[in-house]
Amino acid sequence: MRSRLLGVVLALIVLVLVGLGVPLGRGVAAAEQQEMFLDRLTDTSRFASLAGRPLIDDKPQLLRAELERYDEVYGVGVAVVGRERPDRPLVTSRAGLPFTGAEAQDRVNEALAGRLPTAPKLFMPWNTAEVVLAEPVLVDGEVRGAVVTFSPTDKTRLEILGWWALLLAASLLVLAMAVLLALPVVRWTLRPVQALDEATGKLLAAVVSGRPVPPVDADHGPPELRQLSRSFDQMAVNVADTLAAQRAFVADASHQLRNPLTALKLRLSNLEGHVDADAEVHQLEALSETDRLNRILDELLAMARAESSSVDPVPVDVDRSVAARLSAWQAAAAAKDVHLVLDGQPGGMALAPPRGVETVLDALLDNALKFTQEGTLVVVDVRRADGRVRLSVTDHGPGLQPEELDRATNRFWRSPAHQNVPGSGLGLSIVRLVVERVEGVVVLESPEDGGLRVVIELPAV
Repeated sequence: MRSRLLGVVLALIVLVLVGLGVPLGRGVAAAEQQEMFLDRLTDTSRFASLAGRPLIDDKPQLLRAELERYDEVYGVGVAVVGRERPDRPLVTSRAGLPFTGAEAQDRVNEALAGRLPTAPKLFMPWNTAEVVLAEPVLVDGEVRGAVVTFSPTDKTRLEILGWWALLLAASLLVLAMAVLLALPVVRWTLRPVQALDEATGKLLAAVVSGRPVPPVDADHGPPELRQLSRSFDQMAVNVADTLAAQRAFVADASHQLRNPLTALKLRLSNLEGHVDADAEVHQLEALSETDRLNRILDELLAMARAESSSVDPVPVDVDRSVAARLSAWQAAAAAKDVHLVLDGQPGGMALAPPRGVETVLDALLDNALKFTQEGTLVVVDVRRADGRVRLSVTDHGPGLQPEELDRATNRFWRSPAHQNVPGSGLGLSIVRLVVERVEGVVVLESPEDGGLRVVIELPAV
C-alpha cells in the first residue's frame, strides 16, 4: 500500500512538473528564437539600407566585399535581388545559397511587395532548416529590390537544448526532493494502517488463547486513522470479553450439570430390580445416555480449559509424557485386544501448555481405540527434525474420506459413517486448540494401508 500511495503522489508531482515544464520549455525556445530573429532582422535592415545606392547606380557588385566579410564572420548567407528578376540574385555572399527554394522565393516576393519580415514559426532543436528573412530595399518609398539572409540555427538550437537540459535536471531534482519529503509523510500516514494489520493478525491468536489483546498504537497518523485504531481496540476488547463470557458459560454450565446428572444416574441405578422386564431395556439405555452426557461434559470442560487458559507455554519432556500416557492407556487397549506401539526416536523437549501433551495424547488415543479394529496396532511415533517435535498416532480403523480430513477438527463434527460410535466430536477440536496455542500444526492423513494418522508438530526447545 505504501508503494501505491507513493506512486499516486509521485504521479501527481510528475503531472505538475510536465504541466509547468512543457510551457516553460516552449517559452524558452520562443525567447531564444526571438533573440536570434531580432539580431538577424537588424543585420538584414542594415544591408537593405546599404543596397539602395548600388541598386540605383546599377552597381550591386559594390556590396560583394561587405556581404562576403559578414558571411565569413557570422556564417550567415546574404543575397541581393532586383525587382525585375526576383528569381536570380544580383550578388551573393557565397555560391550555393538555397535561393531557389520555395521558402526563399516566398520571402522575396513578400519583400518586393513592400512587406517587412515577420518572425518565423517556432522551431525545435530537431529542426535543422535555416531561417530565411527578406527585407525590401526602399528608395524614396519605392521598392528597388530586396535583401535576403539565410541564418543557420545550430547555435540557437544548442542553447535551447541547454535550457531544456537545465529544466530537466531541475525537474528531476524537484522529483527527488518530493520523494524524500513524501516518504516520511506516507510512512506517517500509513503507520496506523500497518499497526492495524499487525493487530489483526495477532487478534485471533490472542482471543483464542485467552491472552489480552495488545492495543494498537493510536498516537501517530492522521486523526481519522487514529480514531479507527481506537475503534479497533474497543472492538477487540468486546470480542475478547464476549468469547471469555462464552467460555465461562460453557465451563460453568458443564460443571453445574455434572451434579444433577450424577444424581440422575444414581437414581436410575437404584431402579435396578424394581422395574418390569419390559422396561428394563429402557433403564439400561437411560444409563447409557447418562454416561454419554458425562463424557460430553468432560470434553466440554476440557475444551473450556484449553480455550481460556492464559498460562504461558513451558518446555515439556515429550518422551516422558508419551511413556506415561501409553502406560495409562495399556489397560484400555488390552481390553480391546489392541497393542500400543512406540516408534521413532527421542523427541526431547518441546514447547507446550502445561499438561498439553498429555491432553493431546489422551484425545488421540481415545479416538484411536474407538475406531481401530481388534487385533491391530496403534502406533505412536515421535521424531525431532528442523526445530520441531513431530508426534503422530496411527490407527487401523475405517479412516476418513479425503474431503473430510480438513473438517475433522471442527467442533462437534463427526463423519456420517461413524454416527454409531460413541463420542461427541470434540476430541480433535481440543487437540487443535492446545497445539495452536504454541503455533503448532495439526495434520490429518490417510495412510496407504488404511486407518487414520493424526500428526502434530510442536516447537522444539
